Formats: sequence, structure tokens, C-alpha cells
Amino acid sequence: MAALEAPRREQLLNAADRVVRRDGPGASMNAIAAEAGITKPILYRHFGDRNGLFQALTERHTSGLLDAMRAALAEPLERRERVELVLDTYLAGIESRPQVYQLLTHPEAGDPNGVGSALAPAMRQIADEITRAVTAQVDLGPDAPLLSETWGRAITGMVLAAGDWWLEQRPCPRARMVQALADLLWGRLAAAAPLPAAPLPSAPPPTPPTP
Repeated sequence: MAALEAPRREQLLNAADRVVRRDGPGASMNAIAAEAGITKPILYRHFGDRNGLFQALTERHTSGLLDAMRAALAEPLERRERVELVLDTYLAGIESRPQVYQLLTHPEAGDPNGVGSALAPAMRQIADEITRAVTAQVDLGPDAPLLSETWGRAITGMVLAAGDWWLEQRPCPRARMVQALADLLWGRLAAAAPLPAAPLPSAPPPTPPTP
């Protein structure tokens, strides 16, 4: 039964995605049901409630963002080019779906712990991916474990804050923003010697979502 319902669930998430991109994080269940050509009880049957529907939608988008970031980190490029690709991948992801990004990062009033906090686990995972990439690719000497971990989290926080501001204010084209952020990161990264080529450490298996 679950296998039969999976395609239907995806269709409903596609409809919710379209409505959120059109109406923003305040998209109503009525609008989503109308977009999907169904009644609200069918939405509730598949997702439990509005929070469950939006949680499923944000998990879909954060999973896609993580996959794109992992692919960018694994590209066989020169170090500066890889840095710029990773930055551009993140900014392109939030630029392509600004209303969904707002849903991920800005909870609705009265719901500080709801779907609006959904990006936090994904950002922790992105920080872990950057840490692994720095550890595997850059010679940071005896302080490598501390520096890799620190940089992974600092880079992620910096890009999150800068991307949020850039998406709201649009002070420059995306390519210029990528260059500005890469310039800020480039000092110690440019000076450090590369480690011998080796495959990136594999990511730990994803933690299954809590029912």
C-alpha cells in the first residue's frame, strides 16, 4: 500500500511546491488542495496536518541541496574553482526557490520550532561535508583536526548569513557575490599545500527521520 501511495504523495508535494513558490510560506492547505485537484481531507490523510506537509516539502528541498553541495565538493577542480563552485551551488539553490528558502529559514509567527527551522539540520550536514573535504584535501599541519572542524562550521555560517542578506537585498549579481565570498575565504586556503589526491571520506549514513 505504501508503495502505491508514494507516487501520489510526490504529486501532492509537487502541488505544494508550486503553491509555496507562488504564495510564499503562508500558503494555505485550501490553496494546495485546489492546486492538486483534491479535497483537504486527502492532504491530511497523507501528511497528518499542515506542519507535516510542509516538513515533508522542506525535507525534499534540503535533501536536494545537500546532494548538490556534495557533488560540487567532489568535482575534480583546482582549489579556487572548487570553492567558487560550492558557493555558487548554494546561492543558485536558494535563488531558484526564494519562497521555499524563506519557508526553510524564517518560521511563521507563533511557530518558532516548526518548519521554519528545517534548514538547521541540513546546514550542520553541509558543515560536516566541508569539514571532510578540507580534511582530505588541504594540509593544515598539526592543527588540522581543529582547523578543519572550525572552518567547516564558520564557512557554512558565513555563507548562510551572507546568502540570506544577498537574496533579500540583491546588491549584486550572483557571480559577483560568489567572488566576494571566495576572496574572503582565500587567504589561508591559498597558502596551504594540497594533500595527496585521495577520495573524500564517505559521509555517514543518513539518520532516518523521526516518525
